[in-house]
Amino acid sequence: MRPATTAPVRKIVIYTYQGGMMLDVVGPADVFSTAAQFVAYSENAPAPYTIEVVANEAGPVTMSNGVQIVAAKSFRDVKGSIDTLIFAGGSEDGIAEAEQDPALHPWIKRKADTVNRLASVCSGAFFLSRTGLLDGHRATTHWVACERLARDHPKVDVVDDAIYVKSGDTYTSAGVSAGIDLALAMVEEDLGREVAMQVARHLVLFLRRPGGQSQFSAQLAAQSTKTEKFDALLTYIAEHPEDDLTVPALAEQAAMSPRNFARLFRQQVGETPAKYVERARLDAARRRLEEDDDKVEAVAAATGFGSAETLRRTMKRHMATTPEAYRASFGG
Repeated sequence: MRPATTAPVRKIVIYTYQGGMMLDVVGPADVFSTAAQFVAYSENAPAPYTIEVVANEAGPVTMSNGVQIVAAKSFRDVKGSIDTLIFAGGSEDGIAEAEQDPALHPWIKRKADTVNRLASVCSGAFFLSRTGLLDGHRATTHWVACERLARDHPKVDVVDDAIYVKSGDTYTSAGVSAGIDLALAMVEEDLGREVAMQVARHLVLFLRRPGGQSQFSAQLAAQSTKTEKFDALLTYIAEHPEDDLTVPALAEQAAMSPRNFARLFRQQVGETPAKYVERARLDAARRRLEEDDDKVEAVAAATGFGSAETLRRTMKRHMATTPEAYRASFGG
């Protein structure tokens, strides 16, 4: 680990606007601030971060929850080099109104050429995508907006099931609290794992979520789509993960041909039946690992995975953890 006393002072600039999401701003700000305090106090060294919140105009900014925060200055008045420039998410109307300022997009493009890291939280990714700065990059945003980001910006490689994504010097994160995960990852990059761990402990956070990078469950994903035709079937899948849930079996329940069923399911639910079933079974396995003390083999059998090894492989792929590690963190 690089000694904290040799760390440069990094300016963190967070851009927000009327209707922005407050946690997108204060979550990362508190992570960087806590890291700065820890280094200053424990190492008797200069604080490694300074933090500025900016908006289109200096002064009070009313966030989406109705609470006001104060932007220190207009983005136009930011002086000196910026290490990390972060764009907060918020309401679509708020973003649209902020983008009415003709100076904003040119400023974003200019700063993108000079900052060490360009980042977004939640729907803040749209500020970057609309200036072309995400073209050719892997990126994510809040799960509700991933489909829109992919549709509106086909040159962006949208990762729809990630807490945060690093692509070169460009960082994007999922909804709301994911900005905290992203900021912790940046602190670890800058100051090392020990400092990041101390920050996570102080803020009572996981340095890395034991659930890995997945940002939503199968049922949560389905809630965001029009699924009236399959509502009863989705409930059945959730309640009977151990049953035969192949396309032919599900199509028979829906009184449809397998081919037509698979086509309509993907249209309405947003993914193939096989992918949805796998994630629904994973949700069921997670709940059992949290609530019961059954052996992993029994959990796998009861949730349709068949074997403990299949469950382990699936959890590794989706959540970057194992059943045993998940239970150790979340088991009751």
